[in-house]
Amino acid sequence: MFAQKSSTAPAKTAALGPEGAIPVALKVNGKKYDLRIDPRTTLLDCLREHLHLTGSKKGCDHGQCGACTVHINGRRMNSCLIFAAMHDGDEITTVEGLGGPENLSPMQAAFLSHDAYQCGYCTSGQIMSATALLKEPCGADDTDVKECMSGNICRCGAYPNIVAAIQSVRQSKEKPA
Repeated sequence: MFAQKSSTAPAKTAALGPEGAIPVALKVNGKKYDLRIDPRTTLLDCLREHLHLTGSKKGCDHGQCGACTVHINGRRMNSCLIFAAMHDGDEITTVEGLGGPENLSPMQAAFLSHDAYQCGYCTSGQIMSATALLKEPCGADDTDVKECMSGNICRCGAYPNIVAAIQSVRQSKEKPA
């Protein structure tokens, strides 16, 4: 009537993770996470499914839209294109790590004040790329900013407001304190 469990069968527990899982230590937004994940898990899926950091979005899953942009050791990267295991020990920052509702980063605040979003799906990736752009060589003109942001797509077409938000932060950083 009921199948009996063989005493020779190995016991499976949730703590062991899926078959073939490997240990990975990720440092995300300043916090260390010790995980056991499938070695084929993308950083995007790891962030969203294992760490429940859902700010990074899965747009195209092919590195073409930029919705999944995160910072790794200070550089912007498409998290859908890289395996989480490749970044064991690296400093990873997601949009949640830039600031929260009570303490927005300058770029988050600029996006809000310039209405640089419509549906909001691409916004976290746009903000992550724009924040990285502040530390990269980029000309002063709007055309230069558009070129530097060309890896991020906004299907709603909020580009003029996105550029205005970025330029406002760039200009405020140039002014002496």
